[in-house]
Amino acid sequence: MKRRHFISLAGIGFAAACTPTGKGKTSQSEKVQTTAKAAIISGHFFPALPYAYDALEPYIDTQTMAVHYDKHHRGYHQKFLAVIDDTPLETTSMVDIFSKASELDDAVRNNGGGYYNHLLFWESLSPERSEPSARILSSIVKHFGSFDQFKADFSKAAKTHFGSGWAWLILDQNHNLHITSTANQDNPLMNDAAIKGIPLLTIDVWEHAYYLNYRNKRGDYIDAFWNIVNWNTVNKRYKKAMHGEWLG
Repeated sequence: MKRRHFISLAGIGFAAACTPTGKGKTSQSEKVQTTAKAAIISGHFFPALPYAYDALEPYIDTQTMAVHYDKHHRGYHQKFLAVIDDTPLETTSMVDIFSKASELDDAVRNNGGGYYNHLLFWESLSPERSEPSARILSSIVKHFGSFDQFKADFSKAAKTHFGSGWAWLILDQNHNLHITSTANQDNPLMNDAAIKGIPLLTIDVWEHAYYLNYRNKRGDYIDAFWNIVNWNTVNKRYKKAMHGEWLG
């Protein structure tokens, strides 16, 4: 690549040089920090995980986290960089790239989506317990009737999504919350998404996200997901989205 520079990833709270916290049940700091060190390449960062591979056990096992992050996610990132090398997309934010998704080559769309969606997913998870803020909880109750009904509706969207993809909680431009799902590596920021909006929470329902531990029981994986949702991140995303950020 001819250019080496920094640009921000709109809507992402990852620090470019963050390292795992090592809050897992066993000490993996040296191995994890070596494997997961952030690579700053051409402005589109590949950040380290904000926790150790084993930190989300028993809900997501160590092997799944390692393979998912270091093979699948890293693979999307590397392929994305390869297809945008020495093009204007090297210096284009992901939000702006997705605003023209319908015009993109499939390799850019799929690998860019796979790279970006996983960034959102990792930050949607945490080994530490957290709660939705009063502001987003009020909006959830307004739009879904209750917090329990929201969880049921979100889980249903994830469980019934056919094939590979994602389920999302999003905020649209009118400040309404929606639950939606997308196929493959698409996301609600793409200009041709069925329901467009700013992602607040997401779950990966590709088989590689859960199959080593849960086998074909996607529902068990989705039920376990609620134990590790990082509501602190969701709260921050909601606050930013309510101020119009990430709308592209």
